[in-house]
Amino acid sequence: MDTPLLHRGARSRRLGRLLPGALAAVLVAAGALAAPAAAAPTSPAAPTAPLDQSALLGTVVPGLVDINTTLGYQGAVGAGAGIVLDPSGEVLTNNHVIEGATEINAVSLANGRSYPVDVIGFDRASDIALIRLRGAQGLPTAMLGSSSSLAVGEPIAAIGNADGAGGTPSFAPGNVTQLGASVRASDESGGGSRELFDLIRVAADIRPGDSGGPLVNGAGQVVGVTVAATLTYRMGGVTGGEGFAIPIDRAIGVANQIRAGAPVAGIHIGDTAFIGVGIADAPPGARAPGAVVRQVLPGTPAGAVGLLSGDLITAVDGIPVNSATDLSNIMDQRRPGDTIMLSWVDRGGLPRSAPLVLAKGPVG
Repeated sequence: MDTPLLHRGARSRRLGRLLPGALAAVLVAAGALAAPAAAAPTSPAAPTAPLDQSALLGTVVPGLVDINTTLGYQGAVGAGAGIVLDPSGEVLTNNHVIEGATEINAVSLANGRSYPVDVIGFDRASDIALIRLRGAQGLPTAMLGSSSSLAVGEPIAAIGNADGAGGTPSFAPGNVTQLGASVRASDESGGGSRELFDLIRVAADIRPGDSGGPLVNGAGQVVGVTVAATLTYRMGGVTGGEGFAIPIDRAIGVANQIRAGAPVAGIHIGDTAFIGVGIADAPPGARAPGAVVRQVLPGTPAGAVGLLSGDLITAVDGIPVNSATDLSNIMDQRRPGDTIMLSWVDRGGLPRSAPLVLAKGPVG
């Protein structure tokens, strides 16, 4: 699989990831059944006064949304949270909350209204996305703090949409246990892995569905964007009781790059280009490096040029594809309607290539 990220809380049967230009065919992330993100504290935290839950919820909740997604190609739905940055409905969330979605809506926790969502852009490596609530105006915005002032032992709380339940927001108090943390997240079904870096590690019961919601300090300021693990997508060494968040300073920096609207390495703006295949990394001992085609969706560009399950994609426009991650990164810089030259090795071992016009696909 290419660059798998942490999944939203699922409220459905089967939740896979639909990748840019590819359907992730084998991930199953039933978030409602998933293990919470966790890790052993790096050091004992000094005792701190308990956070005022009622006051924090009153301050923070109006600036939040619940995000609900339909993953049409997987026959699944997902859920997460988002942080309102602008009264016109600009919202910060995790990329993995919206990844694979064929339809997205968001419910404002300030007014209870549901809005259709447009994706402004996303950065897969940073797991950050910027979306807009269509037709929104006058929404309360979140109060942003600075992650640069955080200290180990500081009390925090994750507020979100635990297990994708909607309704009353979840509240998970705790404290900071590590700054600048790194962790490897891997797809247990064999799709690949990614190093997540520069994270805030916390002792708090962060759960699937909290993804994209805020990590807040005692003053109700957003200091991080929560990420959470799932049943089949795990963070290395994570066994229960803790979680991670992306520092808000870094998240806003990515959001500002997306706002600028000029594609740069790692950032995709607008609609996602789509080949129409499910992929995975080539297994050890494969005949060549590349992205293995696990599934070809009917009525897609891949089927039109004759790609079949078991073929190995090796290049796009002459750019080598050594893994599923490479294919996603290349596709992030393409747009629906672009024509690419796709190269692959078929199941019989013969090299093939063909021009292919990219379709508009699911998010991310």
